[in-house]
Amino acid sequence: MATTHERQVTRLALAGGVPALAVALWLLWSGDHASRVQWTLSVVIVIAWLAFAFALRERVIRPLQTLSNMLAALRERDYSLRARRQGMDDALGLVIFELNVLTEELKQRRLGSLEATALLERVMAEIDVAVFAFDADDALRLVNASGERLLGERAEGLLGRRADELGLGECLRGEAPRVLDLEFPAARGRWEVRRGAFRQEGKPHQLLVLADVSRTLREEERQAWQRLIRVLGHEINNSLTPIRSVAQRLSELLSRPGKDGALREDLERGLELIAGRSESLTRFLSAYARLARLPPPRLAPVDVASWIQRVARLETRIAVEVVPGTPVTVTADGDQLDQLLINLIANATDAALTTGGGVRVRWRARAHGVDVEVIDDGPGLPETKNLFVPFFTTKPKGSGIGLVLSRQIAEAHGGRLSLASRRDARGCVALLSLPLPPPPPVSRGAAVR
Repeated sequence: MATTHERQVTRLALAGGVPALAVALWLLWSGDHASRVQWTLSVVIVIAWLAFAFALRERVIRPLQTLSNMLAALRERDYSLRARRQGMDDALGLVIFELNVLTEELKQRRLGSLEATALLERVMAEIDVAVFAFDADDALRLVNASGERLLGERAEGLLGRRADELGLGECLRGEAPRVLDLEFPAARGRWEVRRGAFRQEGKPHQLLVLADVSRTLREEERQAWQRLIRVLGHEINNSLTPIRSVAQRLSELLSRPGKDGALREDLERGLELIAGRSESLTRFLSAYARLARLPPPRLAPVDVASWIQRVARLETRIAVEVVPGTPVTVTADGDQLDQLLINLIANATDAALTTGGGVRVRWRARAHGVDVEVIDDGPGLPETKNLFVPFFTTKPKGSGIGLVLSRQIAEAHGGRLSLASRRDARGCVALLSLPLPPPPPVSRGAAVR
């Protein structure tokens, strides 16, 4: 068994005093002293020898134990310990001083690391892109709040699951960056896929970033339509003004006596047609101009159950069934949500009346939002590509702005609106997803994780 360092120091301390002890005892016992004096002095000399030997041992071992405790604390990331020693005029004092300096520097670095980590977590929670980190086995190790909303689950239920199980396997393969058409539990559309590699604890990881470009494209499309509508409104109004003026002038001329009866009747009919078409065109432009003048939402708490039941009762052509769901409150503009749901229920009713079916509205709460579904038993959607394009309509008297305005309201609230044919039966389902307000901040103590 190897001799411990403490034993070695003890033996050396004892051995260092052996020569002096031997000389002292030899002089004591070789002299002419009384036996009692010799034994008394011998005991005193031996005790002094042992005391000095063990004092030397403590002088060597105790600082080493202190340094060992400090190093163990550093290994455990505890930077509160400090070694106390006066003076820096010896090697041990310099070692303790440098260790104290190192501890303080590591403390400051850890504090900076915690602050940087907190800032990174805050940024990841606030950015409007989904961020995922996968290990070498394609298991999810990190996800931000946007990623949780996209997958419709909390991080606790997502971490550790494979990319293919989450529907992200295709994103980890192939070229990057690129744009893919993807469908997730909480959204579907076009997504820009970006990837990067990093190492954590010496192991390779992949960073996956998904940015929804559908909303950006729709926003650019909406702005283009708004510019077009403003130009059309300006130009057509410039044309309508002289038309009204000419019609009024001709009407004044016809009021003068001496005109032929048949000619007078024809002119009156033509002028009436001009005036009617001008008024119709004015109403047409007024309806489309609403797309360019939708005000920002004025947010307030809205109880989902009361909102849906109130709007459903406004439809008088058919009895709209409201399926009760979980009590939930969203923060939104109540008037704009009313208009959005009125449009969806009206479209569903139009479709259901053609087949004699019904309309149902239901909702369910998710981790970060609420989904409202308007389901009809109509003929379904033969073509969905142009449903949200302004001016496009399948109704003989439709204006082509109802769904566009509804989607604009949904996205102004940070939500989504989509339409699709039902998979279980004939008909259509309109899905409105609205975010829930963030939970109130939880007060934390001074301790840092």
